[in-house]
Amino acid sequence: MGTVLDYLKKYGDCSFEEMPLTEVDSLALCQLAYLKFDGMVPGLRDGQPSVPLKSLVEHPDFEQLFADIRYEKVNRALFRNMLAGKRFGSLKLNCYVNVIVQKWETQFSAVTFVLEDGTVYVAFRGTDESIVGWKEDFNMAFLSPVPGQELSVEYLNTVAERIRDSFYIGGHSKGGNLAVYSAMNCQPEVQDRIVRIYSMDGPGFRPEVLREGKYELIADRVVKILPHSSLVGMLFESNMNFQVVESKTFGLLQHDPYTWKVEDAHLVRADALYEHRKQMDNTLNEWILSLDEQQLRIFVDTLFQVISASEADNLIDFTAEWRRSMNGIVGALKGIDEDTVCILKKIVKALFDIADTNRKREAASRKEAAMNRFAGGRKPARQNKTRPSVRKA
Repeated sequence: MGTVLDYLKKYGDCSFEEMPLTEVDSLALCQLAYLKFDGMVPGLRDGQPSVPLKSLVEHPDFEQLFADIRYEKVNRALFRNMLAGKRFGSLKLNCYVNVIVQKWETQFSAVTFVLEDGTVYVAFRGTDESIVGWKEDFNMAFLSPVPGQELSVEYLNTVAERIRDSFYIGGHSKGGNLAVYSAMNCQPEVQDRIVRIYSMDGPGFRPEVLREGKYELIADRVVKILPHSSLVGMLFESNMNFQVVESKTFGLLQHDPYTWKVEDAHLVRADALYEHRKQMDNTLNEWILSLDEQQLRIFVDTLFQVISASEADNLIDFTAEWRRSMNGIVGALKGIDEDTVCILKKIVKALFDIADTNRKREAASRKEAAMNRFAGGRKPARQNKTRPSVRKA
């Protein structure tokens, strides 16, 4: 078993006419959307022709594509493997958008790919390394819509004006949420042309968003894929309409799509989410939904007030300069007023109370199941003893 990188090597010379778009192709395109195409790919409203992926190699800012240090090595391999074969060697890009606005607490990026056979794939980027990007993810706990979701709808409607035929949408992490949200809320004539929507370990939606009923219009076209120890993708996941795949690693590291196992042209399916992970996800969702909007705002704003005190603009700097970051955080913690501290203590206590209740409920459920199995095992023996007496009578 390999990964998406091995898949590109094995099937790189297989045209889309020979093998139509697969879920692994979608995963590759969703990851490619993380590259920094600023200044290299035409913008959403530029009206310029699409640029070939291979042309970026000669661009003076080529190295900037791999500015995300966390995934630099594997992203370079992804780019190289896609260029090596005819399947993605003629890939074209257009309508690139990358917006980071501190005051709106939003980070939004998307790009439109044109495949070798003319198929169009709209890809939304997940959370990048910016602090504001992670703040927006947390804002999804109490805000609907967040600015990034509104931008995704505007982006999809605008791109669709330039596309004549049907198309695909997808994204990893927050990008998966944006893909589904934009498909739910775009113009009806645009929605009708969507072939499939891929959410690769993307978070779900608060119940009130789903209650609006728009999800039902696209539900049969949504493909949501989670690793078997998913946290991000299980946030607000209520309808359990997802597929589980295996990963080469454990825990939160499974959120990295480069760890997902691939066999032939498919992601390797797992039986289900890990049971302990499912229990933790359910507890987290129950806790978030138990808090009112003011409590959630206080929790999220205070958390990022503390993180921002590190003076880091992104998570790379935050972790690289961890000593300085921690000094700033310690100072920020001392500056939080007593009323806020009291509220935070109550909020965190609620999480532990819910977790404790769920543990007790699960223990009681296991005990009851064990008793039923025990009783079920003895029942046939009692029946055997009574049958002879009935015959004698």
